Amino acid sequence: MILRKVTSGRRLDGKVVVITGANTGIGKETAYLLSLRGAKIYIGCRDIKKGETAIQEIKARNPDSNLTLFKLDLSSLKSVRFFANQIKNAEKTVDLLINNAGVMACPPSVSAEGYELQLATNHLGHFLLTLHLLPLMKRSKSARIVNVSSCAHLVGQIDLDNINLKHNAYDPFKAYAQSKLCNVLFTRELAKRLPGSNINAYALHPGIIDTEIARHGKPANGFMKRYLVLNAFMGSQTTLYCIGVQSFLAYHKYRFTVCHKKVAQRSVKKLSNCRRVKHMVSNARDDTTARRLWELSVDLVNLETELKI
Repeated sequence: MILRKVTSGRRLDGKVVVITGANTGIGKETAYLLSLRGAKIYIGCRDIKKGETAIQEIKARNPDSNLTLFKLDLSSLKSVRFFANQIKNAEKTVDLLINNAGVMACPPSVSAEGYELQLATNHLGHFLLTLHLLPLMKRSKSARIVNVSSCAHLVGQIDLDNINLKHNAYDPFKAYAQSKLCNVLFTRELAKRLPGSNINAYALHPGIIDTEIARHGKPANGFMKRYLVLNAFMGSQTTLYCIGVQSFLAYHKYRFTVCHKKVAQRSVKKLSNCRRVKHMVSNARDDTTARRLWELSVDLVNLETELKI
């Protein structure tokens, strides 16, 4: 399998980036790599101490990095709104939004508002954050939204009548796969609602990454680690590609890849390994479910009227 590494030297001076979950893994690596290009970066982390440690580590590697940390618990709609307001108070424009944070295969848990935790963190929190920051992104000459999904969306199913997986329907990986399919369908519907916009929306599979997100799952065995599992640097490359740093260096290694969404001229591109994926599974191409999921999400987050699109 050929892996691709971004090599472009494109600068991002003056660009404002918001990235969730950048205290570890591919999020932290993405923040570091963007800092090297001169971006002004706002990091949202649930654990402030871990966020501060991440910033110290990034600054140790790049003393010129421009990083600001705000607390963000994506499972709490109140926290998401507070974080979004902090960004609005600090900036007039946002150029790049990277919805990277996530939880995976955790034990049965609910959010502050009573929603299934993986749905709340991986989908609803990012849905609300995106809609709150859209007005700032519309002021950018060319804005991009990157939703970090997963190959798990391939087996994901969404039961809109029981999206919180109640009545003994909960299974840790089933809930994770559902939330990752939500990421894809959210991206699809978002693009449909922004026709001719200056905003491009992407969903991506970063690869099988050896990071903290899988702490509730089984550890990778020796074969997987050697041939399938990527480190944080390689996992960050498709995100860099999505935000417009588009030249890359190809090299060989075995890797699992994923089908992603049909590519339009302007938006809703689905990528894996720095490439557009042309053929999607049927559940990820279901426009009716995408629309109904959007409408349900609007209700679940109690979206403000002025933010509806």
